[in-house]
Amino acid sequence: VETPGFKPHSLILTWFRDPTTTMVIQWVGTEAETQDRPIWFAPADEMAWEQQVSTHHRFPMTDLWIHRTELVGLKPGSQYRFRIGLDSEEYKFQTMPSKATDSFRFISGGDSGIDIHAQQTNKLAAAQNPMFVFLGGDLAYENGKDPAVFLQFIKNYSDQLRDEQQRIIPLIACLGNHETQKGYHQPRDSAPFFFAFFDGLFNNGGHAVLDFGDYLSIVMLDSGHTTPIAGEQTDWLEQTLKQREERPSLFVAYHVPSYPSVRPYDLTDPDKSVGFDSRKYWVPLFERYNVDAVLEHHDHTFKRTIPLINSAYDKNGLVYLGDGSWGKIRKPKTTSERPYLAKATENYHLSLHSLEGEQRFHVALSDTGKIVDLYTTRKRARI
Repeated sequence: VETPGFKPHSLILTWFRDPTTTMVIQWVGTEAETQDRPIWFAPADEMAWEQQVSTHHRFPMTDLWIHRTELVGLKPGSQYRFRIGLDSEEYKFQTMPSKATDSFRFISGGDSGIDIHAQQTNKLAAAQNPMFVFLGGDLAYENGKDPAVFLQFIKNYSDQLRDEQQRIIPLIACLGNHETQKGYHQPRDSAPFFFAFFDGLFNNGGHAVLDFGDYLSIVMLDSGHTTPIAGEQTDWLEQTLKQREERPSLFVAYHVPSYPSVRPYDLTDPDKSVGFDSRKYWVPLFERYNVDAVLEHHDHTFKRTIPLINSAYDKNGLVYLGDGSWGKIRKPKTTSERPYLAKATENYHLSLHSLEGEQRFHVALSDTGKIVDLYTTRKRARI
């Protein structure tokens, strides 16, 4: 077997548009490595390869470059092979199916970092063979300042989030406070590394929506890091949810929780509560427009709320899952201290979401693979 002559330092796949027919390939390298190195790709069961050139932009605060190719017009539900130049290792990716006729699974989590705990969760995620991974902010903990830390996060992903057949698992992400230089109320250029990789999806503020055909939408919000919660973002959220309330599956995700498992909570005093503004402006829209589940992060625990409407139990209510412990953990409040919590534990964890017809199975796995929680939901009844 011929040994590949070229291997990129790090390689990441993501989506900016419909994941049923596109794929974005990004790799980090030197300026010289752009010469004569297009992306070659082909369906896994075909011999005819096509090529596409890359665009290039600087990896912030370094001499390195991010090389990017967006492949479009791909076949839904298909596996592809690709190379970075003719002399590279052969990799694989898979497009999402065109219809939700078959069950599929994806993984969510947040608050990763780059240490051994995060790497263990990376490997556990890959072993579940998900279609993609979503991380809800605080990816590397570089605070918008340290390129080496963010680059190590990308390298860990590149090395660990792939299956035994070398299929690279796409990563979708939203902003957290540790993507920016000062956490909250920052300009866009305060999160240079995040936007260097994900700007094609977040091309107008820190919020975006990714539509998977006509069967799944993931709405990603900015919990006050580069975009205010109230005002334009909330207006955008209402319009976005209204257009998608008939979707078979509609998820919302953001970093700072509306229903925290560790940080302060108060229904009436915004100075004594995390998530006050998101509860005021966003939660009524989630309830009105038939959102299926909300993915929250930031508090570094596993948590699942009871079904909630207007912050109180309702059998047809909305469940909030979190709270971001891919690579960081804290001890949560108890369910007696926070009655909206159905369960909260001090675990490194990821959530495995299996969508099977009208049923959704949400399995929380610890970093050792132990089942922490299993919860089943159906499409919510309208309120």
